[in-house]
Amino acid sequence: MIWNETMECMNREDMRKLQGIRLKKTVERVYHNCEPYRKRMQEKGISPADIQTIDDIVKLPFTSKKDLRDYYPFGLLSSPMSEIVRLHASSGTTGKPIVVGYTRNDLAIWDEVGARCFTAFGLGKQDVVQISYGYGLFTGGLGAHGAVQTIGGTVIPMSSGNTEKQIMLMHDFGAVGLACTPSYALFLADAMKDSGIPREEFKLKVGAFGAEPWTEEMRREIESKLGIKAYDIYGLTEIIGPGVGYECQFQNGTHLCEDHFFPEIVNPETGEPMLPGEFGELVFSTITKDGMPLLRFRTRDLTRLIYEKCECGRTSVRMDRILGRCDDMLIIRGVNVFPSQVESVICEMLELEPHYFINVDRINNLDTFEVLVEVKEEFYSDEVNKLLDLRKRIVHRLQSVIGLSPDVKLVEPRSIERSQGKAKRVNDKRKFN
Repeated sequence: MIWNETMECMNREDMRKLQGIRLKKTVERVYHNCEPYRKRMQEKGISPADIQTIDDIVKLPFTSKKDLRDYYPFGLLSSPMSEIVRLHASSGTTGKPIVVGYTRNDLAIWDEVGARCFTAFGLGKQDVVQISYGYGLFTGGLGAHGAVQTIGGTVIPMSSGNTEKQIMLMHDFGAVGLACTPSYALFLADAMKDSGIPREEFKLKVGAFGAEPWTEEMRREIESKLGIKAYDIYGLTEIIGPGVGYECQFQNGTHLCEDHFFPEIVNPETGEPMLPGEFGELVFSTITKDGMPLLRFRTRDLTRLIYEKCECGRTSVRMDRILGRCDDMLIIRGVNVFPSQVESVICEMLELEPHYFINVDRINNLDTFEVLVEVKEEFYSDEVNKLLDLRKRIVHRLQSVIGLSPDVKLVEPRSIERSQGKAKRVNDKRKFN
């Protein structure tokens, strides 16, 4: 199913013309209404007249998360506060939160791109969808909420937490769809099993999961445990919540709503554009937002773009699965390590639960690398030799994938702390001067 065939199936030439028109309008807006952007452009010797087509986007300055913190809370708004009808923000765990303001028009766009996502997942007005993302300043809850309402579906605005009630209402209200983080989906799967209610009594068929990286192996684990089809939904607090991108039924990349959010791939070190199909850092420009448009926002996500037409009929550019984040990458003993690599190994092993935790430290000037993994109940044995053999196989597999041999510790089922929001997987205790 396709929600907006005109935009989702537009040919490349027409899409680029539309993007150019919208970019020019956005550049004029921020230049005249947002002093930091005007100053940054003037420093580069650029005026709105220099932006005529989408190809001119490379002339514009980048925007970073630091900029949003430096101009906290409202310094990057391009609309007066009288036109801002909603504020969202990041958690602010590393200092001041990232604050984003939305006008009525921005919210209408958000609902519409969200509708594209949930329609692509096969959901419609006849379906009940349980929203188990957090509501509030986090964009997940209200973003998914608006999308389901737009397609005419029935929303269960559950938010995260209160797991027993989650399972009860999922069963009693006949939820067909579930929207939450992948890690919380696994948490709910365990709770569903513990509830004693037979899986066949639930109507759950589709999951819309995002807000944290997850691997194909974790997808299979979720689908197996919940008995559903699991789809990726992509969004960023800074650009818009869930609705920036989505998978179709063929799940060969994430379709991006490029008529609203123009993507680029740049070298994460130099900022220079990468060639089509090459991996690099994902950069977005919002080309239709009024409240707080962002030009060339560096997401720190590492991926590539796929421009070929998809089997589903959509022509919109697709984003390959995110390898990780520039700032999530761990450099351990000179080797680049992404948590997603560890996750892929853990999820492919039958004996392990898809829960893990990485501890990194530096002792006597040497990096230590510890991975805690949960063993499934049926494989957790008192026989030391069996566990030693399992540990040896895990270390060997991680060595082949990562290039390092971590200190693997096997722990009992459900001993690693579960998250009801974004999962915390890494504790890097090293101090870098």
